[in-house]
Amino acid sequence: MASIIIEQATPDRFDDAQHALSGGGDGRGCQCQWWMMPNSRWQQTSQQERQTMLRDELAAGPPPALIAYVDGEAVGWVRIGPRTRQVRIGRTRHFATHSEEPWDDETVWSVSCFVVRKEFRKQGLNARLLAAAIDYARARGARVIEAYPLDPDAGRKIASNELFHGVVATFAQAGFREVARPKPHLAIVSLDLAH
Repeated sequence: MASIIIEQATPDRFDDAQHALSGGGDGRGCQCQWWMMPNSRWQQTSQQERQTMLRDELAAGPPPALIAYVDGEAVGWVRIGPRTRQVRIGRTRHFATHSEEPWDDETVWSVSCFVVRKEFRKQGLNARLLAAAIDYARARGARVIEAYPLDPDAGRKIASNELFHGVVATFAQAGFREVARPKPHLAIVSLDLAH
């Protein structure tokens, strides 16, 4: 049985973050910076600049993500943190018009990105990462966690590189309730940590 450990993305784990992010999909190019800036700025940054931004983000703290290790190898990543710091979420029309939470509330956190290396997919790592993200957010004083997963059963073909949002079923199994369905394949889900 594989040993799975999930740790905070701290500055000393930057190389591990790079390994987890580079195993297929858009993680290597994105450096988990997509949600951190408006599109106009995103279009002006290179992969190297985004890598520096991630390194600086880890150095500044608090940890903006968690890393999953399987038998010591960094294979998964989940971004979890205050929604106010993930500025693109509030600028995304489908989310901004359907969220139940005030946009300036620091106690509303978002799970916005999952990455799992190709060779470790379909092993339940997203569910493990999500469970750890819930615990992390609760311990740091989050009141609500919001997320924006996709629904592969909604009749639209979803490319694998779009699945960084996570899937509705994983969030439902973790106790999230659906708040809105801005598109048939796109949901907004929420988990109240106050209870």
